[in-house]
Amino acid sequence: MQRIHFEAADLARTRLRPTVGPLVETAFAVGLLGRSVGAPYARWRSQVGKRLPRWSSPPSHGGAALVPEALIAHAEQYAERYGEEYGEPYAVQQASTELSEVWRAAVAPYWDQLRAYLEAECEARGRIVMAGGVEQLLATLHPRTSWRAPVLEIPGGPDEDIHLDGRGLVLTPSVFLNHRPGRLMAATAENGQVVLAFAAPPDAARAAALWEEPDGRAQSLGALVGQTRAAALRVLRATCTTSQLADQLGISAAGASQHTAVLRETGLITTRRIRNTVLHTVTPLGVALLDGRAVRSLPPQSVVRPRGRSALETIPQQRRAS
Repeated sequence: MQRIHFEAADLARTRLRPTVGPLVETAFAVGLLGRSVGAPYARWRSQVGKRLPRWSSPPSHGGAALVPEALIAHAEQYAERYGEEYGEPYAVQQASTELSEVWRAAVAPYWDQLRAYLEAECEARGRIVMAGGVEQLLATLHPRTSWRAPVLEIPGGPDEDIHLDGRGLVLTPSVFLNHRPGRLMAATAENGQVVLAFAAPPDAARAAALWEEPDGRAQSLGALVGQTRAAALRVLRATCTTSQLADQLGISAAGASQHTAVLRETGLITTRRIRNTVLHTVTPLGVALLDGRAVRSLPPQSVVRPRGRSALETIPQQRRAS
């Protein structure tokens, strides 16, 4: 059991983030594919099995079962190496063969729906904070977690005590973390906060919409500008700041800044500064691309394919200053 110890400053600095990001969600999905699944995931497993037959049924004990914890740790290492840009497909590709395969077959086709689901889950938890404060949020985080002020107890992990020491905690829901109520991640590079991913599985009604097969338009947009930039364009239909975009996508502020720079250079978004706030919004060209209309004037540099990689696999390999 893991015991997270809070001080008054930790409660004040605890915040919600919509997603831990595609890379770590992919690692959780590997773990879920290695186990029996309930009804909310049955349709998902069936569809993944068609794309990857070897994943069509969970491995038996003593067989060639994957070690989810090792893959998750591997995903975290690459997330840290690429500046917490959990959503970057290049990092997924480099992390391991298993993660790359599962990302393409089990996570990427549903990422828009998954992100919308996680955002709704995060908003619902935010309403709990508004009504009852952070302690109420911690008390209702998951049926198997226990809040005994000032300690949050999480079963299923190593037996250890974690002291936040005033840094606070980032709480983020996960669709694919299903066998444990929560998992602590490495401290973020930006502010030293520990991240706790908590299980937020869908009920039957929401699962029906979650596993809808994506249409060709969404796939084409991701192939053209990259999966993360396509997601950024969708978020920026509603004007937001760089930090808000980063939270929506589950990437670092530096990563969001890189993506907005590319989208701005290719004429898909505009950026304006109001005092100390930078706001981004989609241009008419970007809206036309999102809506699937023919866009002949799209600048060719919006599709970046160095050394034969697809746009989906292409990201800068080093962090830049935001």
